[in-house]
Amino acid sequence: MSQGKTSGRKVGLRGMIGMVAVVALAASGSGLGSTHAASPAASAQAGPILIGLITKTETNPFFVKMREGAEKEAKAKGAKLMTAAGRFDGDNASQVTAIENMVTAGVKGILLVPSSTSAIVPTVLKARKKGVLIIALDTPTNPTSAVDALFATNNFKAGQLIGRYAKAVEGSKAVKIAMMDLNPGITVGDLRHNGFVDGFGATAKPNIVCSQYTQGDQAKGQTAMETCLQKDPDINLVYTINEPAAFGSYRALKAAGKAKQAVIVSVDGGCSGVRGVRDGQIMATSQQYPLKMAVLGVDAVVNFVKTGKKVSGYTDTGVTLITNKPVAGVPSQDLKFGLANCWG
Repeated sequence: MSQGKTSGRKVGLRGMIGMVAVVALAASGSGLGSTHAASPAASAQAGPILIGLITKTETNPFFVKMREGAEKEAKAKGAKLMTAAGRFDGDNASQVTAIENMVTAGVKGILLVPSSTSAIVPTVLKARKKGVLIIALDTPTNPTSAVDALFATNNFKAGQLIGRYAKAVEGSKAVKIAMMDLNPGITVGDLRHNGFVDGFGATAKPNIVCSQYTQGDQAKGQTAMETCLQKDPDINLVYTINEPAAFGSYRALKAAGKAKQAVIVSVDGGCSGVRGVRDGQIMATSQQYPLKMAVLGVDAVVNFVKTGKKVSGYTDTGVTLITNKPVAGVPSQDLKFGLANCWG
């Protein structure tokens, strides 16, 4: 998911492979967060299969892991990866420019984590008309049919799991809920939010006392939680779109002397997030798997080029609730599992 500039998802793997230079980028002034390119020897006409990967940001450790997983898989398959990222979560203009430049460069497929799930659609459709396979990773477009396929977490289920968990922990206790959301109109944020509400049950909506947008950013999460505490100092349950927003919320609660009064639940399952569960800052998190998304995406493009067969539909890349305080009726795994399968 994603999620703007976040903390915690740092990745050790590097091994960047060469990529195709895109002359248009130098002249576009588009402000792409980053575009890496290799020798111009590779082209649509000759050389290795060229694959594009466009993420929401470059610094977000979730997308760092996704990029490095894609790079490693592309190298293993004899392909080359071209990457780009927005300057911030929600930077649609940079993603539009990146798609156009990648198509010009001769990519056979683009793996896309859309920042603006609706605004990117016209550009995606233009690329598909030119024969480029477009696969959404992590975040579905709106409509989902705008792309050839989607490899992603079931984000509704991810939210549902932490909602069910929170309800089981709170029981019949009166709750005051703060919602630390992503950005308006972003499908991944909406799905997680709605999943949490569904999982918690009928008493969720009436007890939401504050909702704030955080862009999935730790600093913005802290500011949002401070705002919510000013509105209602008795908040005792905090839903967060991701773990950076959870850490920001925890800092605000701790600064207000209220860290022990509130249960924080989240989504992502990066290594810093799992350690946050271990350390008691987060009660539970729904773990997702960006490396799997990247590997499946690269393999699908390579297979398309070699066989002409297009992947289609939705592939669920899995989600697991991680907590060190399991509750009856809500499936979960422990910290050992979480740390063995985390990223960053």
